Amino acid sequence: MFKTLKRGFKRFERGEVGQFGNDVSTPRTRRLAMWHFHLFDHAFLRGIWTNLYEIAPCVWRSNQPSPARIKRYARMGIKTILSLRGDKDLSFMLLEKQACAEHGITLITTNKAAARGALSGKDYVELIDLLASIPKPFLIHCKSGADRAGLASALYLLHCEGASIKEAKKMLSLRFMHLKSTKTGILDHILDLYEADLKADGPIPIRDWFETRYDIEKARTFKTMRSFP
Repeated sequence: MFKTLKRGFKRFERGEVGQFGNDVSTPRTRRLAMWHFHLFDHAFLRGIWTNLYEIAPCVWRSNQPSPARIKRYARMGIKTILSLRGDKDLSFMLLEKQACAEHGITLITTNKAAARGALSGKDYVELIDLLASIPKPFLIHCKSGADRAGLASALYLLHCEGASIKEAKKMLSLRFMHLKSTKTGILDHILDLYEADLKADGPIPIRDWFETRYDIEKARTFKTMRSFP
């Protein structure tokens, strides 16, 4: 029954509602993209829960914003948005690009973030350097605003604001709908490894740690709470 419904849902997605291509410039294609955005990117849920939070003066985090929210963010004074979802010709990105262009917001995209896996030290260094280069005020977001945005926020606080590891780890918490007991707990594990080296060997900047001490294989040894006996 579930598989039948899933196949039907996929056919519906590939049908007219998915036929906007990479163009949202006409009323019809924009309407279809909005349908896709709400149904298949779960934007209808984010209309209730925005996960918006100011992590530092003029630096915000949230989940995937809608065009209406981007308009509000422009009124708040946000000049740049960093999307951690990569640059894809999908409804969420097409609508975000259009809205940012309409409201004079610079949109930056990167795929140097993952919610359920450990990336290379080089990838994390590139993300840290990108975060440090963005002029304020700016917004960081992923899809849910819980995991990738949480780690990016923690890295920003550690590198750019001189925050303690204790403060940075608060960016990965249930308050933002981050669940440590699932596969996304690997992000907590990475920060735990950094914290362990701080306790053992003394202060080392997070960027330097990723360059010289971070062990991706050790990071990938993480097991979810559900896997424990």
